Amino acid sequence: MKSSAPAIEKVFFLAALISASISIIILLFMIILGLPLFKGGFIIQILTQPWAPDHQLYGIYPMIIGTLAIAFLALLVAFPLSLGTSILISIIKPPVLSSLLEKIVQFMTGIPTVVFGFIGIFLLTPFMREQLSRGSGRCILSASLMLAVLIAPTMILFFTDSFDRIPKSWLTAADALGCNRMQKFLSVILPNSLKGLATGSVLAMGRAIGDTMIALMMAGNAVATPHSVLDPARTLTAHIAMVIAADFDSLEFRVIFACGLILYFITLVITLVIRSLNQAAGNQP
Repeated sequence: MKSSAPAIEKVFFLAALISASISIIILLFMIILGLPLFKGGFIIQILTQPWAPDHQLYGIYPMIIGTLAIAFLALLVAFPLSLGTSILISIIKPPVLSSLLEKIVQFMTGIPTVVFGFIGIFLLTPFMREQLSRGSGRCILSASLMLAVLIAPTMILFFTDSFDRIPKSWLTAADALGCNRMQKFLSVILPNSLKGLATGSVLAMGRAIGDTMIALMMAGNAVATPHSVLDPARTLTAHIAMVIAADFDSLEFRVIFACGLILYFITLVITLVIRSLNQAAGNQP
């Protein structure tokens, strides 16, 4: 066993090196192809102007707003839903329902995103259209609600794992003081699970920002800047999927690499936040 340990470590190190190299190569690829945007001084215009190729305007400001609006609203909806489900699974623990819910959540993490998109198109969109009596029902709110369903299982698994990591001795001490289940949760479990809750929320936020299919199918795909959750919008990922330019040297084609760089920057920020949270949790006594 001891002789095989260095070999295993080398395999893991090689896998990590390959993964990091691929990420760096992709980043360099996007920087090189997007370099004319920086050389020509177009980057400020791209980040602040609307998208109107017919008028020589190639700004992605509406897509940035649409991405952030859909992702944050999805997180806002998914967080209480995930927290409540996690409390039911880990704290209240109904004999049969707890195990069943946990298996359903684990199953939902493996469902392809396009399936959620089809469910939203055929069920949620008609419902929103009838209830709102406005537009086609494909808007920021519709996309956010379905995206919340997509990211909720990830959050539930993180929250549940965070609750289960609380030392049993702490819970026993709370029982000895006469605390009921909710008092134990509010006084012992929740304060010591904040890092796990934050990590799960940040990872879910990253998945929401990087989603393509739900935003493409349900957000309405409008390139105008949204001013309400009932307005249609287009996200950065959907914009990359939609833009088709015949001339690879055109500004219209180069702009999709600006979208990729912004998404890369957001992913970097999310990664740094997760690392800082993990380090803070590790420094706790």
